[in-house]
Amino acid sequence: MKDLDSALLANRRSVMSLYSDPTDPASHAVRFVLAEKAINVDIHQVTMDDKPEDLNDLNPYSDILTLVDRDLVLYEPQIIMEYLDERFPHPPLMPVDPVARASNRLYRYRLQRDFYALLDDMERGDKGVSKVAKKSLRDHLSTLAPIFAQKTYFMSDDYSLVDCYLAPILWRLPAYGVRLPAHAKSLQKFADRIFEREAFAQSLTEAEHELRGG
Repeated sequence: MKDLDSALLANRRSVMSLYSDPTDPASHAVRFVLAEKAINVDIHQVTMDDKPEDLNDLNPYSDILTLVDRDLVLYEPQIIMEYLDERFPHPPLMPVDPVARASNRLYRYRLQRDFYALLDDMERGDKGVSKVAKKSLRDHLSTLAPIFAQKTYFMSDDYSLVDCYLAPILWRLPAYGVRLPAHAKSLQKFADRIFEREAFAQSLTEAEHELRGG
């Protein structure tokens, strides 16, 4: 019955809708993809304290990040980003080659497991957990730096969903008190290039601007 209710709610919408947390990095990544593709979408900025009732019906896991496209409801960031890339193929953000596509998915999975999980620790953990998470994030990012000395984007000369997924993490580093070491200069240059993209500026919420004192 709940699945039927979700379908009925979704069908009432003629324009694609996104429920997004204004400070959540995964929500930010999805908004970045939407902006890159110039997709017409109604974005509803929602926090856990003001969740609308219909969102509870649409998302069975009570998460905020949810995309509604007519009768389709999606609520996992990787699935949402890939759906957007396939639904709106220009500009393409996934490789055509099956091997390269699989690698792209694996890179994003690693970012989710190794990086996004640390952000959760920094936000929700006690001081000790947060301190360890900050050091781990700095160390993980440092290991990525040589990649950007060889490639324009993450493991590739082509801009992709991996870059869209990494950018929200890099944007939040000053707010988390994480400073990249001097030898990670190539990663910082990559971050600066991404932040200068018009789509990235469009993807930012007011709260995310404030993360960097903007």
